[in-house]
Amino acid sequence: MNRRLSQFLALLMLALLPGLVTGADAFADDDLPSPAQRAAYAQIEGSGSTWSEVIVQQWISDVDALGMKVTYNGGGSSQGRKNFAQNVTDFGISEIPYPGVDEFGNADNSNGREFAYLPIVAGGTAFTYQLKIGNELVRNLRLSGETLTKIFTGQITDWSDPAIARDNNGRAFPKLAITPVVRSDGSGTTAQFTTWMDSEYPSIWQPYYGRQGFTSYYPRKGRMIAQSGSDQVMNTISGFSGNGHIGYVEYAYPINKDYPVVKVLNKGGFYVEPTQYNVAVALTKAQINQDKSSPLYLTQELEGVYRASDPRAYPLSSYSYMIIPTGATDQRMSTAKRQTLADFMYYSLCEGQSKAGPYGYSPLPLNLVQAGFEQLKQLSTADPAVDLTNRDVTRCNNPTFVAGDLKRNKLAEVAPQPAACDKQGEGPCGTETGTGEPSTDDTDAPTTAETTGGKKGDKAAETPEGAPDPGGTPTGGTTIDPVTGEAVDPPAGAAVEGISDTSTSVGSEPLYATPTELSAERPMDSKAFGWLAVLELLALILVPGILISRRAGRNGAVK
Repeated sequence: MNRRLSQFLALLMLALLPGLVTGADAFADDDLPSPAQRAAYAQIEGSGSTWSEVIVQQWISDVDALGMKVTYNGGGSSQGRKNFAQNVTDFGISEIPYPGVDEFGNADNSNGREFAYLPIVAGGTAFTYQLKIGNELVRNLRLSGETLTKIFTGQITDWSDPAIARDNNGRAFPKLAITPVVRSDGSGTTAQFTTWMDSEYPSIWQPYYGRQGFTSYYPRKGRMIAQSGSDQVMNTISGFSGNGHIGYVEYAYPINKDYPVVKVLNKGGFYVEPTQYNVAVALTKAQINQDKSSPLYLTQELEGVYRASDPRAYPLSSYSYMIIPTGATDQRMSTAKRQTLADFMYYSLCEGQSKAGPYGYSPLPLNLVQAGFEQLKQLSTADPAVDLTNRDVTRCNNPTFVAGDLKRNKLAEVAPQPAACDKQGEGPCGTETGTGEPSTDDTDAPTTAETTGGKKGDKAAETPEGAPDPGGTPTGGTTIDPVTGEAVDPPAGAAVEGISDTSTSVGSEPLYATPTELSAERPMDSKAFGWLAVLELLALILVPGILISRRAGRNGAVK
């Protein structure tokens, strides 16, 4: 009996094995694209703006779950532009375009490297401070643009100055020296701030600077302290010995630090802070260069923002830009790098914009997102192997979008009117600043949490899921595939071109941008699993018989 069963099983396996091998070969050949048909990801490196760094690091954390490896060093916009020009990095981020020549007479251009500007996020340059009465931190300070300019040019040096009291409707502050904290590095934030002062208060700014125009390197005088990077400015102001300090940073930094910001007087006669709503309203007055033949295509002109008369507008609102390489023979770029850059920016311009508000920024309006998509097409023009299919701007989860109308900005439309106590000559309001929520008397006004899918009552100051701690590394959060638009779970591990994982053994096959997932629709799945089912059924039928036969044989031998 044993011999007969063994012969039968051997013949059965000989009959089934060719079909199993053929099915496996068909599965491998028919359903997975060959490596030549797929674009691999490779690590890309960037540097530049610290104004944008909080949201950029969050996006980097998000796409890491998709197998994209992106590194970013926020050394300041000037350094970001320089690194890009010297082929040190694959992209740069800056608040201002290449000026051609910097304030010291040195070249500040791309050094012949072909590039395009890509708007990535909007936000407001905020003035955060530490000012205590007794042991209580003042959280509702108001200042006019003129008062701020005088503080940062040494004309107002004490918190008890009558001009500060006037801005706060007669409220007096203690006699305490003001210590302005400025940037020591070449900074886009400094460039934006000084551009505003040069435009709006030239009679104050230009004598201090010694000439007209903006600078990326703040001219430090008197009691001023200079720090490198927005994070160090924020840490200096909020530190143990920071009482009396005031400095300028992107709004994300005080929000993540749970620190107050100045409400700045706008041309509408109201004091406002740079929430995502106030920034969105202000930037409806920005002039965007629409000349596609110009090297300054999509860059901003902000005089209309500075002088916006809408009572909701924050005067120091602006955009930040990525500098992307567009040359077909760019020495740093490969198909894999271009694919990574394209998919990283598709995520950032699309799903990533929904995180702008909770992180202290304001999402881009639809027309700029669409223009950004068009700029990314230059990557596939440089290298046709870059896959840009299945990108649809209408699928983006963006709080500003109004379906079918590129000119409307939903966030600006729903932005509430400021509270009556924020009006010049009234108040000041007793509500705290630095929470991410606008000051308003409208009890039905939307909150940042609501516009990003959260619950009413959530505070932007509470670190959102996946948010970075100040100076830390962002983690977690649901990630959206930039190609499919679907939510994905972080992979347990992935091999990426240019990245080695020392914690586990990883093969040399690179990770691909369009992996084929196992699904019921793949025809060879059903064939392969069908053969396995047949073998399992035969085993269930035949194995008991074999065991019984062996046992019977042993019993017979004993007898």
